[in-house]
Amino acid sequence: MTTDTTTVDLEIHGMTCASCVARVEGRLNSLDGVRATVNLATESAHVVHDGRIEDDDLVAAVAAAGYEARTAGSGHHHDDRVDHLSTRLVTATPLAVIVVVLAMAPGVPRLPWLQLALAVPIVAWAGWPFHRAAWNAARHGASTMDTLVSIGTTAAFAWSAVALASNTSGHLYFEVAAVVTTFLLLGRWLEARTKRSAGAALRALLEAGAKRAVLADFLGEREVDVTDLRPGNHVVVRPGAQVPTDAIVVDGRSHLDESMVTGECRPVSRSVGDPLIGGTLNLDARIVAEVTSIGADTVLARLAAAVSRAQEGKAAVQRLADRVSAVFVPVVLAIASITFVGWRLSGGSWTDAFVAAVAVLVVACPCALGLATPTALLVGTGRAAQLGIVVRDAAVLEQVRSIDTVVLDKTGTLTTGAMTVRSTAGDDAAIRLAAAVEAGSEHP
Repeated sequence: MTTDTTTVDLEIHGMTCASCVARVEGRLNSLDGVRATVNLATESAHVVHDGRIEDDDLVAAVAAAGYEARTAGSGHHHDDRVDHLSTRLVTATPLAVIVVVLAMAPGVPRLPWLQLALAVPIVAWAGWPFHRAAWNAARHGASTMDTLVSIGTTAAFAWSAVALASNTSGHLYFEVAAVVTTFLLLGRWLEARTKRSAGAALRALLEAGAKRAVLADFLGEREVDVTDLRPGNHVVVRPGAQVPTDAIVVDGRSHLDESMVTGECRPVSRSVGDPLIGGTLNLDARIVAEVTSIGADTVLARLAAAVSRAQEGKAAVQRLADRVSAVFVPVVLAIASITFVGWRLSGGSWTDAFVAAVAVLVVACPCALGLATPTALLVGTGRAAQLGIVVRDAAVLEQVRSIDTVVLDKTGTLTTGAMTVRSTAGDDAAIRLAAAVEAGSEHP
């Protein structure tokens, strides 16, 4: 039996809560020889399998759960979702405010038919993302947090519409449907914005390298895109320029600032035969280097990959949230049903029973249950990478609370390496002389 494994990263579109994560994870892990971890904040799945599964099989498994998937490396659906949700939110908010004023403000005519007209676009159009997600889950015999939102708001609206059309006396609940839809839409919009911005630190790390390089060959020196470089090419790195990719010095000698990778604030000397790290800064002399690694094989790319793997992992509290959410929605639906029946059996009116059941559905929508922890890990690991701290496993972040001693092996770990003038003594003439000497110097 072979022990070789294959790793695949998938981008998954359509997940909205921890219940979605549990469903996708369950579908993928049901495939023979597959171990998958799904992350809501990054909207991705990290899959390890024994090589007998094709990528299309993984995509099909996700589709069977009711979501879209594709192999990682393309797509920026966060931006599109923020824009779509923003449009719905901007439309729904003023309409919801008017409905609330008509329904609850003292001395204002109730105008129930106007409430109905204003609530229709809120529930049907602005709330469509919830209804669509709930329907997709129902088609696959499952339920999510969106199921609670969709049933609760639709029930409140439908009950009120029927009561209004039949001239039934009693309170209408158009404002409930409108406000709940708008409020949860605001939450979904904030989530989308958070997820889009949470990856900024990692994107900054990935974009830290040079984009252009000076290639030296039989045609002379010319500027090319870094992606055009190949191992064995010779590149010229001038003073003040970034090293375009991992290489080895073949001509010249210079000092380089490698703090972005090593954390060491002092420049290091590099001469013929010494390695260069892509993305580091050449400080004071022209050097020629031979390319040794490109793309995903560079130190910077491997560093970013390590951070990405940490973000795909799950801390213990996140795994607990996923397990809870897997059974949460069915339990809430059962409780809402029991509440409705209980009110009726205890002598309550149909209206009272309905309001109590809808209240259970509406308040039991902790969408952040599956988002808060992975988003915190996403931001924390990405920001740490920018500061030179590589977190290889998300579980480590939970374990650091037990640390009572930290041992540091170099001053560059704690200091910035950027010297500044704290104070001056002497007359203006002395300061002018010092400034004149400093103007032509490279000393800090």
